[in-house]
Amino acid sequence: MPGGDLPSRAASGGEGPVARRPSRRQTSPSAGALPVAAAGDSLERLEREIVACRACPRLVAWRERVGREKRPAFAEWDYWARPVPGFGDPDPWLFVVGLAPAAHGANRTGRIFTGDRSGDFLYAALHRAGLASQPVSRHRGDGLTLTGCRVASGVRCAPPRNRPTPAERDRCLPYLARELALCPNARVVLALGAWAWGAVLRVLGAPCPWPRFAHGAETAAGGRILLGSYHVSQQNTFTGRLTADMMDEILARARALAAEARPAERTRRPYR
Repeated sequence: MPGGDLPSRAASGGEGPVARRPSRRQTSPSAGALPVAAAGDSLERLEREIVACRACPRLVAWRERVGREKRPAFAEWDYWARPVPGFGDPDPWLFVVGLAPAAHGANRTGRIFTGDRSGDFLYAALHRAGLASQPVSRHRGDGLTLTGCRVASGVRCAPPRNRPTPAERDRCLPYLARELALCPNARVVLALGAWAWGAVLRVLGAPCPWPRFAHGAETAAGGRILLGSYHVSQQNTFTGRLTADMMDEILARARALAAEARPAERTRRPYR
């Protein structure tokens, strides 16, 4: 089971005085709004615990079944079929949060948003923004690195029909809380979709009233700035609901927010 208690949904957290990214190895002044990383905790230790987790029987059964039965196109693959840890810069200014690993994407490759069309769209955008070393993400050994950015999901196992239950979400969110606590300089958190938006607010402590998700919505929470984007799913990218230009605008806005002197005091209405 993941360690650490989740903050109360009603907790708002203090707002830090500086939104500019601190120098590496420097702790952000507002990081205390999140659960403080326990002595001896590290991203490496967290990754080991995530990969070994078997806390949700339904998710364990599904991820392993998918790994055994496979998709014909990936019949030669040895599926990862375990929880998928976060990936990227260990000291990021931008922390990207998705919903959960795809059954034949990250559940196959072992790296978040890797091996599917959603990842193709996301990492191409991160590359255009100067945050990824290459525009494609195929497998764990493909040489991809992220600079200034880390990517994780609210639920670490692939769920049936891409729908984790509230209980599964709540068991897994302490992992996200710990990962954010271990990344104190991540002043901007980018939530991909309404589900991730809600998950991050549960971890950071939501303002009151609960901020409504929209593409381009942003709110201060837990000493960070939460920015919303439509999810990079094929349902959104193939239909034009989310375009490459829209994603580029979101990442440019994230960079601008990280450079501002103070996080916004109120939820900002989404731009169009």
